[in-house]
Amino acid sequence: MSSAGSSTVPPNANSRAAPGAFPNSTSFESPVTISTQHSLSQAVHARRAEFTRAHTVRIKVGSWNVASLSGTEKDVGGWFVDGKGISEALSGLTIDSKDQPQTYDGSGEGVDEQEARRTKKKSTLPKNDPAILPGGNEIGIYALGLQEIVDINSATEALRPYIDPYPSKKWRKAVAEALPSGYQLVAEQQMIGLLLLIFASPEFAPMVTSVSTTSVGTGVMGYMGNKGAVTARLILGETTRLVFINSHLAAGTDKGTLDRRNWDAAQIVSRTKFDPVSDGAGVMEEFSEGIGEEDFAFWFGDLNYRIEDLPGDDVRRLLMLHTRNEYDIGQPAERKIEKEIVRATAAVKSREIEGRGRSSTESTASSATAVDQSVDNNSITSSITLPSEALDPNSDPTSLQTTLSSLLSHDQLHAQQKARKAFHDGWQEGPITFLPTYKYDVGSVGLFDTGEKKRGPSWCDRILYRTRRGRLEFERKVKNEEQSKKRDEEMKAKGIDLAEAEDQDVLFDYDPDADGADDSFGEYEENVDGENGPEVIVTKDGFEDKLHLDLYTSHQRVLSSDHKPLDAIFTLTFDAVVPELKARIHQEVTRELDREENEGRPCITIVVDHHHADHDGTTNSDENSADFEGVNFGEIRYLQAKLRGITVANTGRVSATFSFLNRPTAEGNPGGACPPWLSMQFDRQSDNFTPNIRGTQEFTLHPGDAVNVTMHLRITDIEQVRSLNEGREKIEDVLVLRVSNGRDHFLPVRGTWMQSSFGRSIDKLIRIPEGGVRKLQHQRPGGSGSSDESGVKWSAPRELFRLTESIEDLVERTIAEWSMTAPHDNAKPPWDAAPGWPFDRTSWTCKDGASREALKYKAYEALDTDQSLSTFLSPDTLSVHRLEIFAETLLDFLRVLEEGIITEALWADLEKGMMSWEKEKKHLNGEETRAWILEILSTAPYHNVSFVFLTSMLSRVADEIAPLRSQASGTRSSIDISKSPRARSRARTLSQDPSIAKRQLVDQKFAAIFAEVIIRSQFPPKDRERRASEERKKEAIEVFLRAKREM
Repeated sequence: MSSAGSSTVPPNANSRAAPGAFPNSTSFESPVTISTQHSLSQAVHARRAEFTRAHTVRIKVGSWNVASLSGTEKDVGGWFVDGKGISEALSGLTIDSKDQPQTYDGSGEGVDEQEARRTKKKSTLPKNDPAILPGGNEIGIYALGLQEIVDINSATEALRPYIDPYPSKKWRKAVAEALPSGYQLVAEQQMIGLLLLIFASPEFAPMVTSVSTTSVGTGVMGYMGNKGAVTARLILGETTRLVFINSHLAAGTDKGTLDRRNWDAAQIVSRTKFDPVSDGAGVMEEFSEGIGEEDFAFWFGDLNYRIEDLPGDDVRRLLMLHTRNEYDIGQPAERKIEKEIVRATAAVKSREIEGRGRSSTESTASSATAVDQSVDNNSITSSITLPSEALDPNSDPTSLQTTLSSLLSHDQLHAQQKARKAFHDGWQEGPITFLPTYKYDVGSVGLFDTGEKKRGPSWCDRILYRTRRGRLEFERKVKNEEQSKKRDEEMKAKGIDLAEAEDQDVLFDYDPDADGADDSFGEYEENVDGENGPEVIVTKDGFEDKLHLDLYTSHQRVLSSDHKPLDAIFTLTFDAVVPELKARIHQEVTRELDREENEGRPCITIVVDHHHADHDGTTNSDENSADFEGVNFGEIRYLQAKLRGITVANTGRVSATFSFLNRPTAEGNPGGACPPWLSMQFDRQSDNFTPNIRGTQEFTLHPGDAVNVTMHLRITDIEQVRSLNEGREKIEDVLVLRVSNGRDHFLPVRGTWMQSSFGRSIDKLIRIPEGGVRKLQHQRPGGSGSSDESGVKWSAPRELFRLTESIEDLVERTIAEWSMTAPHDNAKPPWDAAPGWPFDRTSWTCKDGASREALKYKAYEALDTDQSLSTFLSPDTLSVHRLEIFAETLLDFLRVLEEGIITEALWADLEKGMMSWEKEKKHLNGEETRAWILEILSTAPYHNVSFVFLTSMLSRVADEIAPLRSQASGTRSSIDISKSPRARSRARTLSQDPSIAKRQLVDQKFAAIFAEVIIRSQFPPKDRERRASEERKKEAIEVFLRAKREM
């Protein structure tokens, strides 16, 4: 089945775009280039009703500035989770019938008692306080934003190079303990004093995916974290993107700080970056997301917007006229609040007198007299002149809600929204029916700041929200305004008369303050969800969700901070993906698209022959081969060729041209469609025939036509053998068959490497236990050239011992069989025809290459499995052929032996000594030379034993094929031991005795053959030096072979 599309490699999930990066400008409305992936996504999306199910979740968003005061964590569970701490008289809260609590029995604690018993060690919430707001299991997602969990004015905290985990751990524990069992923390982010915690219920936690959190600092120097935001993005049910922003903006009441708050908000939007979203199949989106690409956003925290253009004393006095009703008459708290009202009233009277032009002394005396005479509510209220437009004629002018409405007209946030300077692009807020949340005396329900600064009350703490629909409608509105203004300017530029003549119906004057005034987006308007019902939102992924604001209030009876906490409850109806149903639909759509696509595209089918006969006549014995969707070569052995066949057939309706793509390789490595150990042979000539077997070859097949391909696998590179033995490499690759105008086919190729004794070092071979190297199929024998004796099983490689022993036995048997079955044509035996037999390949009597290879592979297998060399071969195999096979195997074994018998270091010492003799013309006899060589080799005892094994075997073979006979005493010997080794190698002559002469030839030939395979050395750059070095190597071996001739 064809792939539905290519995947994108995801970036590191832990990496995030650096704060200050440019926001993503990609719009979801950008035109989409149709491709297979988009076609699949669109087709699956069209059937979304089949794999999604509607769910409803209640989301509670809470915000609280805890002013870094201890003990505040003891209140969080009561107000945020349980919904307690509400003053119904001061909240103006209207609760839907479905959320109505049980009838309150009046046993709750009064305000005076509550304030009197306040302590940092216990919760400050009223005792027996009813849970008025929904909480506990009724809420599916809890999102809590805290500010100032540490002292943000402390230089120690601001400049700390790391985030102290203790405060967040304390708050996380407090919330978790208050939540019902099973709720999970799905997101957490801290930046100095800001902390965002999001918990989900057992029902909805599994639906939360693609969680990404980040921080943006906007404090000192515009970057430090004493101000800024912590943000989390999550996806609910694979359909709905939610963003939660907990922020703390710049404080202060002057014009400069207002502009800074707006700047902070803009920085948070532009610099917030989330990780790319992963779909259900694990495919990552190419770009990261920012604020504005979500479906629903909730922005909450201490935004620090104030009430402007009203004196703080006026506001405090006006509000405390309402909060004093919460206290019992005559109680200390009630007297204190009355005193503050009197003081504020005096300040108001003083300003009025000053306004009429009286002296400050007269105004003070008059105000004091007026206050002392006792002022009732009506007279006090009437003493303040409020803007007439702020009053609702249909409302009670003495009610709290009328007072709040008059103050809200001076709210900075509403003004900035209307002026489009901040939070204007679709952000909404629920109706504010509760008292300002700042600033209170700690431990007080309704006593506003009585400290030295006597800060004016303000709604600093807010919860805003925005839907995708709201943002898009605002953007459309701005776009329409720009187009209208541009058209108006064009009309005016042409002149009124000409414009009227051209189009009487189009000309108009554009007034940006009046045009579009009916559109609520872009300016403050209280949310009316409760009247109009939930707002229907089309999400980024095309699903229809609904959001409704249920409640928005503050918790007036929480006393542990100078800010009152507030929360909002939303009901979200969304479609959640059922993964099992989506997977089924995805498969169905993919098959349908493949079918439609393949009908008009070239279609190639690859059939793998799992039972192709190998060179040795065997077939693939791997029981799992049929389950493997590729070419399985089964067990792979060193130098053994394996064959497999595949058929490439055109099963489509149009002609198809295919080729195997060249593999990407590193510089210096062989290219081509196959790895070096694999080759392919086609049963027909390619369209672009080239003699280069690794060149790209194209084949065109007509419908119903096919081409057969034979694949050859053979491991010949000894370095690769070592890598396979050590497990550093595997026999596996993927061939890519490309069909022109069609899809690519990926053909996996694999084999199972069978451990080989070839290519290993002596130090490793001596540690292989009895049973052979195959016993270590998934292990690595020790040995690193060190003096460590652990794990040593043998004094020399067992393979070397078995080969030399078998060769010695077979030489004797071969000579005996030849004497009994000698041909009648008087043909010479091979050892008489060639002095290097049985090690000289030119002397071998078995000329059939295929037969030799088959016998040699059996010898290899016998060595690797520790089976008898004599019984492993067929009984019909002649002794002479057996001997030659074992001799070739021995040479192959020594040739690839890692480090050799005489290592490069050992040979360097030997050659240095021999060159020293030549230079000093030092004369050593054969026995002295042998003793000296063995003494140097003794520094590597296992190499020494191996060398003795080998030279002893060669000496015995030479004794059998060229035995020495007694010679006359006057016969001239060919060996002059008084000369140096180099002089002997140059002036060597054959003896006059035929038997000795023959023995000399045999020794010389054996030495020449084995010098190449057992000694490792650097080759001198000059030919003369190279030839001299080769002579020394031969001499180092031959001196051991002629020992018997020197007796």
